Amino acid sequence: MRGSAGKPRRRWDICSREGCALAGGFPGTPRLVRRTLVSRGWWSTPLRRPDETAGGSMTALGDLIEIDDRTVLALGQGLDVEHDQPDVANALVHRAGDTLVLVDTGVTAAFRAALREAADRVGHWSRALLLTTHGHLDHVGNNDLADELGVPVEHYVPALDLDQMRDPASYWVRSFDRIAGLAPLPAPPAPAGKLVSLFEPMRPFGATTRTYEERPLQRIRIGSQRFTGWTFADGAVRVLRSQGHCAGHVIVHLRDCGVLHLSDEGNGPCGAMADADQLKIQTVLGAVALLFEEGEAALLTDGHTFALRRGAEVPSYLDGLLEQATALQEAALRLTSESKQVRPSTFMTRYAETIAELGVGGANPNAMFTAMTVVNQLRELGLRPASDSVDAPWSRPELPNPAPTTEPR
Repeated sequence: MRGSAGKPRRRWDICSREGCALAGGFPGTPRLVRRTLVSRGWWSTPLRRPDETAGGSMTALGDLIEIDDRTVLALGQGLDVEHDQPDVANALVHRAGDTLVLVDTGVTAAFRAALREAADRVGHWSRALLLTTHGHLDHVGNNDLADELGVPVEHYVPALDLDQMRDPASYWVRSFDRIAGLAPLPAPPAPAGKLVSLFEPMRPFGATTRTYEERPLQRIRIGSQRFTGWTFADGAVRVLRSQGHCAGHVIVHLRDCGVLHLSDEGNGPCGAMADADQLKIQTVLGAVALLFEEGEAALLTDGHTFALRRGAEVPSYLDGLLEQATALQEAALRLTSESKQVRPSTFMTRYAETIAELGVGGANPNAMFTAMTVVNQLRELGLRPASDSVDAPWSRPELPNPAPTTEPR
């Protein structure tokens, strides 16, 4: 398939259980362990996003993919505000020695049960470590599960995301204020409150919750790459600062099984959140691609695509995201150069058409996230709104030279 510019158009989130899961020859065969799916004959059917499958997603909330005998990926689901369905982020369950490692906990009671099942599958453990990649609702709802494991446990969250974890409604008020009039929002009078209410139960803190930043920052070298972050389980678990998708974001490298969990840094070519940093997103994608090229990581997982990506496939996939980012910015420059002022609503219509033409909607495409990306893209190009009113025109600020002054002699 090809886009309008004649370049290959890739379907980024389609991956067969036998193809993508096995490509690259990494030892061990990931297998779907929910018997219900196997009995329905879905073993070798492509994993698809809900929007790519006529009958909805071919995966179900809480399905488990066994990566090896001590690592399991628990699959989440996409956001569907119209049907009061929260998105739930994928989570990793891993055993490093005698330590159970949980990377994110999603949300909903059903996903909590899946995490418990996954924890039972990875072998015996006598202590636990819960790592929160960032503070968004779909990643933190079951964090108090750490208190119920019956073993000594540590739980870490990013300090920069504490405010949104304490008060998620205010975080989403800020996000929605930026896109007023650009996209349909949850029902009034309080759309942010409506969205937050979908994520139940919401228990982001436990008795042992601390911030990563309470630990001394470490310099971490993996292959030729240098990161800062924190290590756990005698270096078997590496938490690397990335901070692109949102202010506090981290990614996680599980050394012994070769898994690199990108969480939401790869959600799409352009960050949507108000606290996203486009440069950091692109920098971490490049750094992770190099880890795979050097053989320092073997399997890529993330928060919202229902796929396992292996070995040589990963750099190509990540390079594709970077190509998408530059293609979208090129399109945005073209659209904004046609007049000195740009109305976001008009820009969004044409920008959304470009997204569709390129086939780069991201991991969880919907109009709300597209509108948030539009605002970020306009700011990335240096445009600013004329006022705070809905759909106020955006333009580049004037750059007048200061009037010359005559210095007294």
